[in-house]
Amino acid sequence: MTQRTAQKTWRTPFTIVERTLLLSFAKPRRVISSAVLGGGIGYASHVLNHQVDVPGAGVRLEDPARFLSRVARRLGCRDVVVGLMTAVNLRHMILHRKEAHGIWVEGFLTVGVTNAVRAGEPVNFSDVEVAQKSRGTINIILVTNAGLNSAAMVGAIGVATEAKTAALLDARVPSRSGWGLATGTGTDAIVLVTGHAPRIRYSGTHTLMGHLIGCVVREGVRQGLQRVLGKAEPSRASSPMKQRENHKEPKVFQKIDGE
Repeated sequence: MTQRTAQKTWRTPFTIVERTLLLSFAKPRRVISSAVLGGGIGYASHVLNHQVDVPGAGVRLEDPARFLSRVARRLGCRDVVVGLMTAVNLRHMILHRKEAHGIWVEGFLTVGVTNAVRAGEPVNFSDVEVAQKSRGTINIILVTNAGLNSAAMVGAIGVATEAKTAALLDARVPSRSGWGLATGTGTDAIVLVTGHAPRIRYSGTHTLMGHLIGCVVREGVRQGLQRVLGKAEPSRASSPMKQRENHKEPKVFQKIDGE
């Protein structure tokens, strides 16, 4: 088992073992997620993202939750687990963090877009089959020291989704079905692990919490796209947000977020 630290200021300990990213916490943390294992709102002691092989033709896929439960037990996770799976090689995982005014957000992202879709486009069974056999998932795990209430947790997921879509549009990633530019993939999943302090009631895009989440996700997805697509960084003209990456947060953020 190898423990990795992304940088000196990185706060979330993690390991990568048996092709699994594993985050373990000393005490259960409040979590919201769309994970196939342990999804919803609740408490969890472990979060994992397991790398799977892309199945070949005629291979029947096992129930994901059951499969991930076995992975968790094999890794010694005895308490509540939130689990994701990806076919993206974990060597391509993106780590990105941002901190301001005592609040930090750290992101673990695996990015694949062969299963790219545009929200609202027609769905058929062949699309589902392709999704199951591709490296097309964008998995996002976010960890923060802030203690978000339930409404703020839901809002944070909304902001993260907007940021992911912004990165895809910046890179002009097309839907695989030809229905315009992609807004995500058909199998995306997200996890937000909250902390205890400071307490946060609001997390929209006009708040510091929303700003930090948006920056982490958008930059993380951008870097992930560069790795899987080999695309150059979007120009400033096509990416207005790029011009604001180093701006100072207005003091009003502290008034909106502080609890």
